[in-house]
Amino acid sequence: MALKMVKGSIDRMFDKNLQDLVRGIRNHKEDEAKYISQCIDEIKQELKQDNIAVKANAVCKLTYLQMLGYDISWAAFNIVEVMSASKFTFKRIGYLAASQCFHEGTDVIMLTTNQIRKDLSSPSQYDTGVALTGLSCFVTPDLARDLANDIMTLMSHTKPYIRKKAVLIMYKVFLKYPESLRPAFPRLKEKLEDPDPGVQSAAVNVICELARRNPKNYLSLAPLFFKLMTSSTNNWVLIKIIKLFGALTPLEPRLGKKLIEPLTNLIHSTSAMSLLYECVNTVIAVLISLSSGMPSHSASIQLCVQKLRILIEDSDQNLKYLGLLAMSKILRTHPKSVQSHKDLILQCLDDKDESIRLRALDLLYGMVSKKNLMEIVKKLMTHVDKAEGTTYRDELLTKIIDICSQSNYQYITNFEWYISILVELTRLEGTRHGHLIAAQMLDVAIRVKAIRRFAVSQMSALLDSAHLVASSTQRNGICEVLYAAAWICGEFSEHLQEPQQTLEAMLRPKVTTLPGHIQAVYVQNVVKLYASILQRQEQAGEAETAQEVTQLVVERLPQFVQSADLEVQERASCILQLVKHVQKLQAKGVPMADEVSALFAGELNPVAPKAQKKVPIPEGLDLDAWINEPPSDSESEDEKPRAMFHDEEQRPSRHRQPEVDEEELARRREARKQEQANNPFYIKSSPSPQKRYQDAPGVEHIPVVQIDLSVPLKVPGKCMPMSDQYVKLEEERRHRQRLEKDKKQRRKKEKERKGRRRRHGSLPTESDEDIAPAQQVDIITEEMPENALPSDEDDKDPNDPYRALDIDLDKPLADSEKLPVQKHRNAETAKSPEKEDVPVVEKKSKKPKKKEKKHREREREGRKKEKQATKEKQGEDLDFWLSTTPPPAAAPTLVPPSEELGVTTTAPEDTAEEPKREGPEDQEDNAEQDPDRKSSRHKKKKHRKEKEERAREKKKTKRKQPEPEPEAEPSAAEAAGPLENGAADEEPVPPMSSYCLLAENTYIKMTYDIQASLQKDSQVTVSVILENQSSSFLKSMELSVLDSLNAKMARPEGCSAHDGVPVPFQLPPGVSNEAQFVFTIQSIVMAQKLKGTLSFIAKDSDGATHEKLDFRLHFTCSSYLVTTPCYSDAFAKLLESRDLSMSSIKVDGISLSFQNLLAKICFYHHFSVVERVDSCASMYSRSIQGHHICLLVKKGESSVSVDGKCSDATLLSSLLEEVKGTLAQC
Repeated sequence: MALKMVKGSIDRMFDKNLQDLVRGIRNHKEDEAKYISQCIDEIKQELKQDNIAVKANAVCKLTYLQMLGYDISWAAFNIVEVMSASKFTFKRIGYLAASQCFHEGTDVIMLTTNQIRKDLSSPSQYDTGVALTGLSCFVTPDLARDLANDIMTLMSHTKPYIRKKAVLIMYKVFLKYPESLRPAFPRLKEKLEDPDPGVQSAAVNVICELARRNPKNYLSLAPLFFKLMTSSTNNWVLIKIIKLFGALTPLEPRLGKKLIEPLTNLIHSTSAMSLLYECVNTVIAVLISLSSGMPSHSASIQLCVQKLRILIEDSDQNLKYLGLLAMSKILRTHPKSVQSHKDLILQCLDDKDESIRLRALDLLYGMVSKKNLMEIVKKLMTHVDKAEGTTYRDELLTKIIDICSQSNYQYITNFEWYISILVELTRLEGTRHGHLIAAQMLDVAIRVKAIRRFAVSQMSALLDSAHLVASSTQRNGICEVLYAAAWICGEFSEHLQEPQQTLEAMLRPKVTTLPGHIQAVYVQNVVKLYASILQRQEQAGEAETAQEVTQLVVERLPQFVQSADLEVQERASCILQLVKHVQKLQAKGVPMADEVSALFAGELNPVAPKAQKKVPIPEGLDLDAWINEPPSDSESEDEKPRAMFHDEEQRPSRHRQPEVDEEELARRREARKQEQANNPFYIKSSPSPQKRYQDAPGVEHIPVVQIDLSVPLKVPGKCMPMSDQYVKLEEERRHRQRLEKDKKQRRKKEKERKGRRRRHGSLPTESDEDIAPAQQVDIITEEMPENALPSDEDDKDPNDPYRALDIDLDKPLADSEKLPVQKHRNAETAKSPEKEDVPVVEKKSKKPKKKEKKHREREREGRKKEKQATKEKQGEDLDFWLSTTPPPAAAPTLVPPSEELGVTTTAPEDTAEEPKREGPEDQEDNAEQDPDRKSSRHKKKKHRKEKEERAREKKKTKRKQPEPEPEAEPSAAEAAGPLENGAADEEPVPPMSSYCLLAENTYIKMTYDIQASLQKDSQVTVSVILENQSSSFLKSMELSVLDSLNAKMARPEGCSAHDGVPVPFQLPPGVSNEAQFVFTIQSIVMAQKLKGTLSFIAKDSDGATHEKLDFRLHFTCSSYLVTTPCYSDAFAKLLESRDLSMSSIKVDGISLSFQNLLAKICFYHHFSVVERVDSCASMYSRSIQGHHICLLVKKGESSVSVDGKCSDATLLSSLLEEVKGTLAQC
C-alpha cells in the first residue's frame, strides 16, 4: 500500500497543473486548438484515475478551458465526484466548476442533493459557505424544494458568515420555488434586526429586490424599514431602503408625509453622491407629487432642484448625466421649477458627450409651451445642421417631432410652420427616420383640415423633386416621405393647383427605382389624381385634354406592371385595364368622370394598432386547421427549390454590376472614418488617425450638401418653405390677437373692482391659454372591431418569474404551506407496542422527568414570548403608524381608535411551572409521556385544576365568546403579579377617536387632531379634516390663524404673519380631505386657544360666493405629550430623583372598569402603562420639550385618585385638570 502511494505521488510530479496548461497555451498560439485537444485527452486519462487529487487537478484545468469557450459537460459526473471530496481545497474546485457549467438541463445535478445537504450541515463554516455559493449558481426547482428547509435553518446559524450567505441564496430559492416564500418570510424579516451589519444588509437586499416587482405585499414592513432608514449609517442599505419606499409610496399616499422630512434631512447632510441622488430621485418621483399639504412641500422641491443643478454643473460627466436624468422626473410634476433653469439645459446641448446631449433633449421635451415652441425648435434645427454623426442627428429629428406632436399638437399654433419644418427635415441625408416624417405629414394632413391646401402644395413640390430624395444612398430612409407625399396629393387632389404636372411627376420612369411599398402607393394614388383631373376637364368641356391624360396614364403604367414587387404589379395591372376601358368609352363620347370618382368616395379613419388582435373569432372557425392538405414530397416538387435558389444566387450578381469608382469609395471611406471619430462609443486605436480624419478630405462634403439643398429652390413655381419666415408671421398674428382682445376688454365696463384688477393684471402677461391656434386639430378616435374590449394583457410577459412571487405575506401560514422536512423512514409504529409493554421503573425515570419538566417550561416560555411579540406586532399596525407620530422602536402602547388596547403580561416565575398553564401543545406532549407520570401527580393539584376549569366554563357562558388559550387566562396568583408596559385585556375597549370638532356650518365641517413628535422639540402638527357638506364646489380655501406670543403658525417663505396658508386641494360636493399645518410653540406648560378663519369660495350653478368660517384652535397640554415606553427600573430611578414636583386629584362617581380608565388616559393624554398591580397602575409620558410626567392611578369602589410627579409644577397641574375632565365624563 505504501509503495502504491509513493508511486502515485511520483506520477503526480509529472502531471500538468493549471499553470503548465496556461503556459502551454501561450506558447502554442499558432496551433492552439491542436494543443488544447491534446490537453483534453490527457485530462480524460487523469479523470479515470482513483486519486482524488489528480481528479481535482483535472477538473481545475477543465474549468479554465470552459472559460475559453470549450464544452466540458461530458465531465459533469467527475465534477460531482470532486464536489464530494472531504478536503476543502478539492471541494472548492468542484463547486467552482459546477457553478460555471451546471444548469437546469444537466442530468447529474439530481445526484448532488444529498451531497449539498451534507455540506450545508458540516461543522466547518467554509464547507457550508462554498456549498451555498455554488448552489446559488445552479439551483433548480427540485433542488430549491428539497433544500429550502436546510437553507432556512442556516439563517439562524451562529456564524454571521453563514447567515449572510443563507439569506442571499434564499432569493434564488424564492425564484425557483415560490412556495417557500411564505414559510421563510418571518425568519427573513428577523434578519432585518440582526446584530451583524452584513447580515442585515443582505436581508435588506433580498426584501428590496422582492418588493421591487411586487411592492404591495411588503407594505406592512414600512415601519421597520423606516426605523432602519433613520438609524442605519450604511449608505448602500439606505439606498436600497429609499428605493423600496419609492415603490411603496404610490400604494400608500400617507407614507409620503412621513418620508419627506427624513429624506430632506439626508439630502442636506449626506456627502455621498449616490445616496444624494437616490434621495432626490425618491422625493421627486413619489413624495413631492403627493398633495401632502405640508409647508415644506415647495421648499423640498426647490432643494432638489438646487442639488441637481450642482450635479449638472459638475465637471464629472457621470454626475451631470444623473442630474439631467433626475431633473427630467421633476419636470413631469413641477415643470415651472425646471423651466427657470432652461439656460443650463440649453448649454448641455453643446456638450461633447452625446449621452448628455440626449438627456438635455429629453428635458426640452417637457419645457415646451405655446410661447417658446418655435424658439426651441429653431435652436434644435441649428443643431441638426451642425450635428456630427447620424445617431445624434437622428435623435434630434425624433425629438423635434416628439416635441411638436405631443398631446395632439397642443403647443402648435401655426401648422404651416410645422409643415415647413417637416419639409426642411426631408433634406437630411442618411437619416433612418424618414417614416416618422412621413407619419407626421399624414397625421397633420388628416387631422387639420384647414392646412390641407398648404400641405398638398408642399407635397407636390416634394414629388417634383423626388429624384433628389430617391438618389440618396440611404434609399430606405428619407425616401419614405414620398410615401406620404403621394398619398396626400392623391387623397386631397381637389386642392392641387396643377394636378396634371403632379401626375406626370408620379409617372416618371425613375419612380420605379423606389422601394416596392412606395411604388404601390404611387400607383394607387395615380388613379385618384387621374379621377380628379378627369372630373375637372369634363366639367370644363375639355374632352380632348381628358383623352390626352388617359393616353399618358396608359403609356406610363406598363413600367409598373413589369415591377418585381407583386403588390405593385397587381395594382398596376388592374388599374391599367380600368384606364384602357375608360379610354374606349371616351372614344365613344361617354362621360366617365363620376363613375371613376365614385371608386374613392368617402374618408378613411385610422385603425387602432391592436385592432387585428381584438377581432373576435367566429364560431366554428379553427385557425389551426389546414385549409388544404399539405403537399406531399415528390420529385417534381424537389426541382422547384433548386430553381428558386438558382435565381437567388444570380440576384447578388445583378447588384454588383454597377461598379463604384475609386473616388466614390474614397469619399465613403472618409465619411465612415469621420463618423467613427465623432462617435463617443467607438473605441479608437490611437489619436493620430483622428487628426487625419479631420483634415482636408472631410471638407469635400460641404459643397455636395449645399448643392443638394439648393436644387429644389430652382424648381419653377415650387419653392420649398422656410420655417424662419413663419416665426415672424406668428409673432405678428399673436400681436394682432392681443390688440383685438384688449379692444374687446376696454369696451366692457365691469362694476366690480375685483374684475378690473383681474383685467388689468392680464394685460401685460399672456398665458398659453390666451394664444389661439391658427388651425384647429380634429381628434379622431381609432377604430376597433365590434365587441372588442381594450386591455393591456398583451403587454404582460407570461414567462416573468416574478409573477409567481406575487403572494400575500400577511395571511397566516397553513399547515399545507410548511416546507418539506427530510426525514428518515418512520420507525415509531414498530417501537410503540414495545414501549407500552415494557414497564417504566420510577427510580430510573426521576432524573429524566426533571429534565423533561424543565424542557416543557422552556417551551412554554418560548410560546409566551411569541404571543407577546404578536401583540406588540398588532400595536405596530401600519394604519396606526401612518396616522400618528411613531414612538421609538420599543413597544408602542397607543392603538387605533377601532382596535383594543394591547396588553403584555408577565407572570411570576412560580406560577409558570403549574400544569394549568399548559397549552394544547403541552397537553399533547403529556399524552405521549408514561402513564406512571400521570399517577404521580398530587390529588390537590388535580382538584385545583378541575376547579379552575369549571371557572373558565362559567366565564365562557357569561361572555359568549370562544374560549381563549389557557396561557392568556390569568390565574389568581397571576393577578397579583405586575403587568409591565401595557394594560390588562380583561374586556374590549370602546372605540375612541382623537379628532375633535373644530367648527361647522352649512358648507363645511372641520375636525382636527394635534400630533407631537420628540424629533421636533418646539413644533406640533395640526391635522385638519375638511368635509364638504353642501352641494357646492369649494375652492380657493385658505386657513389663517392669529399668532400669539407663545404659538405661531409656520408659513411658506416670503409670507407675513398676517397671511393665510392655502389649503392644497379643492372639495367637490360630499368629499373630505386632510391638510396638515405646523405650529411653533414656545411654552407648553399652559393650555391655550388661537382664533382662526377658514375662507373659501363656494361655486354652484347660480354662481360663486365668498364664505368664511371662524374657529378656535385649542392646544391642550396633553397635545404636547408623546407616548414613550418606560420600564419599571428607569421609572423607579426617575421617582427617586428630587427634581420632580408632586400633585394629586380625586374623582368620585366612577363606574367604568379600571381597564377602560387606563385606556382612555393612554389614548387621550398620550401615556403608557409602566406597571399594573390589581387596581393600581403607574404611567409615564414625555413632553416635546423633555419634561418627564409620572402618574400613579388608583381605583377604589366608586372613585379614582391620580398622583402625579413632573419636572414642571405648572405643566403637572394643567395635565391633571385635563385628566380630571376626562375621568368626569366616564
